[in-house]
This record gives sequence, structure tokens and C-alpha cells, in this order.
Amino acid sequence: MSSVAVPPTVHSRRWAILTVLLFSLLVVVLDNSILNVAMKTIAQPAPTGLGATQSQLEWAINSYTLVFAGLLFTAGLLGDRLGRKKALLFGMLVFGVGSALSAVSDSSGQLIAFRALMGFGGAFIMPATLAIIMNVFERDEQPKAIGIWAGVVGLAIAIGPITGGVLLQHFWWGSVFLVNVPIVVAGLIAMVMIVPDSKDPSPGRLDPVGVLLSIVGLVLLVFGIIKGGQLGDFSKPEVWATVLGGLVVLAAFVLYEKRSDHPALDVTYFRDRRFSASVAAIGLVFFALMGVTFFVVFYTQSVRGYSALQSGLLLLPLAAAQMIFAPRARLAVDRFGPRAVCAGGLFVTAFSFLGFLLLEADTPIWVLEVMFALMGIAMAHIMPPATVMIMSSLPREKAGSGSAVNNTFRQVGGAIGVAVLGSTMSAVYRDGINSHLSILPASARHAAGESIEATLAVAGKLGPAGKPLVGPANDAFIHAMHITAVCSASVALLGGLICLFFLPAKEAATPAPGAGDREPVAVDG
Repeated sequence: MSSVAVPPTVHSRRWAILTVLLFSLLVVVLDNSILNVAMKTIAQPAPTGLGATQSQLEWAINSYTLVFAGLLFTAGLLGDRLGRKKALLFGMLVFGVGSALSAVSDSSGQLIAFRALMGFGGAFIMPATLAIIMNVFERDEQPKAIGIWAGVVGLAIAIGPITGGVLLQHFWWGSVFLVNVPIVVAGLIAMVMIVPDSKDPSPGRLDPVGVLLSIVGLVLLVFGIIKGGQLGDFSKPEVWATVLGGLVVLAAFVLYEKRSDHPALDVTYFRDRRFSASVAAIGLVFFALMGVTFFVVFYTQSVRGYSALQSGLLLLPLAAAQMIFAPRARLAVDRFGPRAVCAGGLFVTAFSFLGFLLLEADTPIWVLEVMFALMGIAMAHIMPPATVMIMSSLPREKAGSGSAVNNTFRQVGGAIGVAVLGSTMSAVYRDGINSHLSILPASARHAAGESIEATLAVAGKLGPAGKPLVGPANDAFIHAMHITAVCSASVALLGGLICLFFLPAKEAATPAPGAGDREPVAVDG
């Protein structure tokens, strides 16, 4: 392996480059979590909001997820081929324009469309940031840099609700999108000045069939998952047929790539147990995490009565633990090996999810804070080593497609988690509350049983007559939350077992053939 794979001019400013990349990462991840806080405001009639229906609110979130997840892999490939800096700049520009347009939307339809545009830009940003990191840091510093990268992802998920709460207290709902614009502008200027470009020096021929199959397969799969979550029923033909169609197309993609002499994705990478087990671990942990964060907001706001801002502040232990421990996860890997660290992190994550069984309507809130801190520490020891394993399994010039695979499994895992665990929670909640809705008119019972928010809204409209619904609604929700937490813990436990059986014990991750003995691929930009 070449002792110097990164040009000295690039190596000398690597930490400044990382800082700039983190701002682009922060704005993308932050925007996803910040929007959840604004949902109630956007649902209100104009001029306070847009008067969006529940379905329109869901699609304001899901249009982003659908486009983002569907294009991640293709965007990573284009970055490898055309240049990661170019992909990053393009993505930031599109994301910034989409944010500005979303902020001034005057209808729910416009907001859904402009959110999709933001997803299109975000798909080019996420793979490029990690790919550039792999091309400006030498192998001995990559785990630390990736740890910081993963820590910022965790930080953004946690501070999004806080930022959203502050903005909504002082400004109109569009401020949660407009806040992105100055960050994007500053980021674009800094990127042009200091971020170097890099690409695959031998990209080979284009694979349009493979790219098309990957887009169609991912879009169908994610759309079906989202639809199942919305309907709360995965047995409906429009749900399972779409999911099945997506899986069939993705299977065709894999078969086509295996036979192609110029594949968009070299599926032989999955023969490397480090690569496949790490990808599975990331997908499963985000399945569990997104499902948990989905119901925690309802617990803190609907059951406990905290405001949106207070609920966001309750996530600070999760954010702090991520920021403190993720950059240092490499030290644990050096001492105990990737198998023990990743598997241990997932087992502790499962344990922290089971801790939600302790939560009742009057449980001291410090119990939740301890679980958030434990969850943050555990996840800080999963994401960085798993990401390092994925990226170090590939040649450096394939960093974009490797990063795209990482982010695709993370995004799809999270989408499945919200849909499946959200549907589980809805079904268990409805079973628990139905017997108490007899005081309502028959026409209002179905809507009132959809969620604790819906039940409490109906109870509020009834005044004193609705008070008997509050206690049963809280009880039904807490029971549903406990069942969902057990499901989340089971998924995290499965991820831990995969790591335990398939990740290496103590050996250092070795680069794939050709990963380090080529000419330098980073070019001073």
C-alpha cells in the first residue's frame, strides 16, 4: 500500500474540509427532524398554516424520503464518475432552492413537490460527504473522521426538534425551511474554496439498465412501505403488490449486475462479511431507532404534556452522548475489536429500548433521560465502526457507491421502521381504545381511534364530557408504546447477533484489492 495516497496540499487542510462537509450533512439531516415539529402548525388554516390534511402532512415528509432513498445509489455512482465535489455542489444548490421554495409554498401540493426537490438534492449530498472524507484522510485517521461524521448525524437528529421549536415560537412555519438557505450559501462558498474534487480514475462504461433498475426497485419498495404505514395495513393489494414489485425489480437488478461486465454495483462486495454484516447492522439499527423516535414524541407531548421545544430538549442526552462517544469509538475498536464493539452496541441499544417498559404516565422523567443517554452511547459505538468496515472493504475510488449503499440501507431501514412499528403502534392503540369510544357518535369513532392525538382532540372538543377519554387514551398509548419498544428491541438484538457471527473479532479492517496501491485519486480543487 502506498504510504501517501492523499496529496500533501489536501492532507494539510483535511480538518477544515471535514468541518465544511459536516455543515452540509447537518443541514440535510436536521431538516428531516425539524419538520416533525412544524406538522401541527402547517395543519392549521391559513394564514397560520396551510390547512394541510393528515395525508398531505405525511406526504410532505414522505415525498422527500421517497426521492432521497430512490436516488441515493445513483447519486453516489454519478459522484464517483463525474466528481464528488461537483455532485456535492449540485446537491447543495438544489437543496437550497428547494428549501427556499418550500418556505414560501402557499398550498400543501406545492410543499409536497418542493420537499421532493429537496430530497433530490439531498441524495447527492449524503454519499458525497462520506466519499470525500475517505479521499482526504489517510487510513489511520479515517475512523476518527467517520466517528465525527456519525456523531453529527446523531446530533442533527436530536437538535432538529429543538431548533424547530425555537423557530416556531418566534416565526412562521416557513422558517423551518428558510433557515437552511444561509447555511447552504455559506457552505457552497466554503466548498468552492477548500474542498478538493475526486473521482474514480477508471469508471468503465455506463450501466444505464442497472441504474434504472435500482431507481425503480427502490422507489417501489419505499413507496409500498410508506403506503402500508399510512394505511396501517400491509395486507392491502396496493401495499404488498408494490413492495413485492420493488423486491422483484431489485432482485432483477442484482442478477443483472452479477452478469454484467460493467456493473453499476459490484455485487461481489457483499461476499465480504465485513461489508454485508455492517450494512445489515446499520439498516436494522435505524429500523429500530426511527420506530422509537416516532413514538417518543407522542409520549412526551401527548401523555406528559411537554411542549415541542421541551420535547426536543429532552433529546439532548442522546445528542450529547453521540457527539462525545462517536469520535472515540475507534479506541474501543482498537482494544476490543469490531465484533465486540458493534455487537455490544446493538445489545445495549436493545436493552435501552426495553427500558421503555418502565415508562408510565407519571414515571420520573429522568428515567427517560437515562435511557436516551444509554441509547446515544450504544449507537455511537455502532455507526462509526460499521461505516468504517463498509468503506474500508471497498477500493477508495469506489467510495461514492460504497457510501451510497451505506446511506441507502440506513434510509430504507428507517422508512421500514417508521412504517412497520408505526402501524404496530396504531393497531395496538386502536384495540386498546375502541371499547372506550362508545360515548362518541358512531361516525366519529373510527377517526378518534387513529391515534392518541386524535382521541385527545375529540375529547377536547367535547369539553367536560370528553374527560373520561383522557385516562384510557393514555393507558392505551402506553401499552402500545411498550409493545412497539419490545419489537424495536428484538430488531436491535437481531442486528447484534449478525455482528456477533459475521464481523471479525480482532483483525484490523484490510482494504479491498487495489484500495490503496493506486495512484492518488484526490485532486486539489
